[in-house]
Amino acid sequence: MAELRRNPINGQWVIVHVEDSWGPEQYERENHVIRFKATCQFCPGKEFLTPPEIEAVRRSPPGSAANSPGWQVRIIPNKFPALRIEGNLDLRHDGMYTLSNGIGAHEVFIETPAHERNLADLNDEEMFHVIDKYQSRLNDLTKDRRFKYVLIFKNYGESAGTTVEHPHSQIIALPMVPQYVAQELEGTRAYYDRYQRCVCCDMIAQEYRDGARVITDNARFLAFCPFASGYPFECCIIPREHSCRFDTMNDGEKHALGNILRETMARIKGCLGDPSYNFYIHVAPVNDGPPMASLANGGPHEHFHWHIEIVPKLMRTVGLERGTGFFSVPTDPGHAARYLREAAVAARR
Repeated sequence: MAELRRNPINGQWVIVHVEDSWGPEQYERENHVIRFKATCQFCPGKEFLTPPEIEAVRRSPPGSAANSPGWQVRIIPNKFPALRIEGNLDLRHDGMYTLSNGIGAHEVFIETPAHERNLADLNDEEMFHVIDKYQSRLNDLTKDRRFKYVLIFKNYGESAGTTVEHPHSQIIALPMVPQYVAQELEGTRAYYDRYQRCVCCDMIAQEYRDGARVITDNARFLAFCPFASGYPFECCIIPREHSCRFDTMNDGEKHALGNILRETMARIKGCLGDPSYNFYIHVAPVNDGPPMASLANGGPHEHFHWHIEIVPKLMRTVGLERGTGFFSVPTDPGHAARYLREAAVAARR
């Protein structure tokens, strides 16, 4: 027997198999083979093969020159950007169609000098530097008033869309708010207008009451499998206290986020055999009105609660999903969370 479940944030319905729920062993396993280390342009010593770095964390030796070895995290422009930062938007109409120039920004975070490591393998200090640079680049790109939305995301593995196997993530700035984000904003606003409460805060409270879908937590963040997951073993990481702003986290919050993100990725790796995955940091739009403020202080996005969505690539999208928007999920989120809780995770300090 399956259940139809509605996502309380965006209203999307999903089909969840609760009685014949699949375990991790029923999904096809990928084999990630390191093939291109010798020619990798992201490895130390190959800095001349990439565009000049925008920012970097330099550790050994301290004070090493830009665009040279000695970095821990390195941010560069994407060599083949989806959008380019130079020029004007020039929004225009062609009959019933609307178009503009491909203006935006597209950058790459090289997360570690080590070709064979990934987020699940980093220690707490290394994760802190990755999160800190995410925040730094978000803040910097927000200063460009042309940009209305900034997305931080990661593709890991060929089936998730990566083309370079060295550990990296990306940031892209867009001159308009994507439709998917607009739907989330509309859903969170409607819930807030009706109940005068944040839908994500209420979701957090219910997840703690139910307990079954909780994966792990710490003093600042919760990781869980959403009730209406659109994908098997989908995970969400969210601040336990209401926050609509990723860009204002303090060092303690960044350490806590790095810790729970690394642990969640390690649990996914241990439970599912190192699957390909995508993750996205869902933040509120930028440059669209007064500065964003907290729920208590009001503001254009006081109803929004930023969060991270992690989607292991365990299944292909088929006709049902493409034709109807209904996603069929073979693993009940409560069962998925139990498998992830029970996964062995090595300590990283």
